[in-house]
Amino acid sequence: MKKILIHLLKPLSFLPAILMMYLIYSFSAQTGEVSGALSYEVSYQIVETKNEVLNENKTETELAYSASSIEFYVRKAAHMTEYCILAIAISFPFYVYGVRGIWLILLAGAVCVGFAGLDEYHQSFVNGRGPSVRDVCIDSSGAAIGILLVQAFCWSTTHNPSSKKRR
Repeated sequence: MKKILIHLLKPLSFLPAILMMYLIYSFSAQTGEVSGALSYEVSYQIVETKNEVLNENKTETELAYSASSIEFYVRKAAHMTEYCILAIAISFPFYVYGVRGIWLILLAGAVCVGFAGLDEYHQSFVNGRGPSVRDVCIDSSGAAIGILLVQAFCWSTTHNPSSKKRR
């Protein structure tokens, strides 16, 4: 009975990856104006929090300038983070299905890089947005980090000396 339940639930392990793809696609469907406003708002929250924590007493104009100066980096960090999470969400189900080692890296990497390319292509149809090879590279580096984190986690759990002593 337990094996039947596991067999039935295994396909659901891809659900987080599908949801993450939907989230990424939704962000990419935002117009350039909406996307830029969101990035600026997050950047402003960061500099405002820093201002409060460090008691810098910056004016609104100084905060706005600081937010504008980090907005690009906040945007690119968001790209990396999205694809790191996507890679993790894709890698674990592959691992559950027995894909390990270099094959896990190649398969999860191909899915993430392929999705990044399709996502950039999708942006070419969105008002105020456009495709960027640089963004695909940034997305891919975030995916690589996620895949390597999963590999390290899975390797450490299967090669843990203390777990072998309990058996």
